[in-house]
Amino acid sequence: MSKPRRVTRRSALKIGAAATALPLVHIRTAGAAGKLALGLWDHWVPGANDVMKKQVDTWAAANKVDVSVDFITSSGNKILITAAAEHQAGSGHDVMQMYNWDIGNFSNKLEPVDDVIKALSSQYGGYGAISEYLAKSEGKWWAVPSSTGTLNLTNCGRISLLKKHAGIDIKEMFPAGPTDPKTSASWNYDTFLTAAEACHKAGVPFGLGLGTTTDSVNNVGVIYSAFGAELVNAKGEITIDSANVRQMLEYCQKLVKFLPSDTVSYDDASNNRALISGKSALIMNPPSAWAVAKRDAPDIAADTWHFPCPVGPKGRFIPYNYSFYGTWSFGKNKTAAKELTQYLQSRPQVEARCIASAGYDIPPLTSMSDFKVWEEVGPPLGTVYNYPLRPWHNAQPNITAYPAPRDIAVQMYNRGTHATLLAKLHSGSTIPQAIAWAKNELEGFTR
Repeated sequence: MSKPRRVTRRSALKIGAAATALPLVHIRTAGAAGKLALGLWDHWVPGANDVMKKQVDTWAAANKVDVSVDFITSSGNKILITAAAEHQAGSGHDVMQMYNWDIGNFSNKLEPVDDVIKALSSQYGGYGAISEYLAKSEGKWWAVPSSTGTLNLTNCGRISLLKKHAGIDIKEMFPAGPTDPKTSASWNYDTFLTAAEACHKAGVPFGLGLGTTTDSVNNVGVIYSAFGAELVNAKGEITIDSANVRQMLEYCQKLVKFLPSDTVSYDDASNNRALISGKSALIMNPPSAWAVAKRDAPDIAADTWHFPCPVGPKGRFIPYNYSFYGTWSFGKNKTAAKELTQYLQSRPQVEARCIASAGYDIPPLTSMSDFKVWEEVGPPLGTVYNYPLRPWHNAQPNITAYPAPRDIAVQMYNRGTHATLLAKLHSGSTIPQAIAWAKNELEGFTR
């Protein structure tokens, strides 16, 4: 491997200031001047907002547009509440950052962005099936997938604890560099179950939640997908009483015994606390838990490695949260809004922001999964190398409830149906009892 290059804040800003003359979607007209207002996520990584603002200012100066940016916290769902209020009022920002199911909820007041998608796809390759599932309907794209705010919740494990208690050398299985897929073929759900039992007996159980908040919903969803266990299929038909679902539930009936005693009450911070306190050998999370450990528990951070989820009978799946930039149809400067959106999702800008977030943000275009930042972040060096999907992972992005029709899927997701079904097993319900509960729940969603 070549020697990692040194990346500084100054070099990140230089990347963000580059490529100001990129070809844009629309012909330059006087209509592209004027004013533009953006409502963007307030990034938790210090300095990330600064790089975003620098990029916006660079584009604004080159195109003579007066652009204002409001960074809106996700705490208390404030960014979603803001988007919902603007959707209802028909006024607000020109561009609004949205997540997962928001596009389907707001699409009747969003401007189609097929021209932006076409321009970016032709240059960097196509978007994946989940991005299309969330942001495209009636043959039109209603929002542009964004790197900033897109993340996955892959495995995040303690190197020493997995080796000591489960006999797993996770760095050998998923090294910080290209590797033969055969090297990680044994990281399957049978191995996962055996390791979960061993770590549970050692007092450091896998910190996986069966609550109804986002992390739990995302994390259990990949188990369903790995077993091909669809509760509702793409046609909207309830398919819970199937061989695949029963196989998955039989597996999870064993797994839930080895989860923390408070797994059913897990919220989105519970797994982070479990890792940082040294009480868990493995969680499923983006590098935010590791980043906090660098500050509060540096020895634990230096013993942490990120790597893909296990492979199941139907493949290897990684839980994702997707971020998008939507242009409101009631906006006063839609041409400029779409041009700026394209600029921000072009490779030089995406890479600069990825550097600023220490690799936390995941580009939705997989051709951008080769940034050097994931090799250079530590300690330990290379801990997030396998955080973005690599070709040799043989893995697919996942969002819980896919491929059910979105109007049904969003209800399952928001209600935490998938996690609650497993929580029933944890509390002692039999598989037939759990299926009966879920079937009643699903019938309410599909009526």
